[in-house]
Amino acid sequence: MWWHDLLWGMWNGLTAWVVLIAHVFGAWEQFPFYNSERAGNWYDLGFLLGAGSPLLGMLRARSG
Repeated sequence: MWWHDLLWGMWNGLTAWVVLIAHVFGAWEQFPFYNSERAGNWYDLGFLLGAGSPLLGMLRARSG
């Protein structure tokens, strides 16, 4: 289902920042940064929304 892929993409996007930092230091190798098995339009959209949401939140807080 499309919404299932969208939600997984958002979750993976939100956790991507933590996983990226862990990968830099050599931890959590079993957790992928991006799930290529789910790759598709809806997953990619969710991933971009999830990964960009912390940045958008910081920008909004500064402009207010």
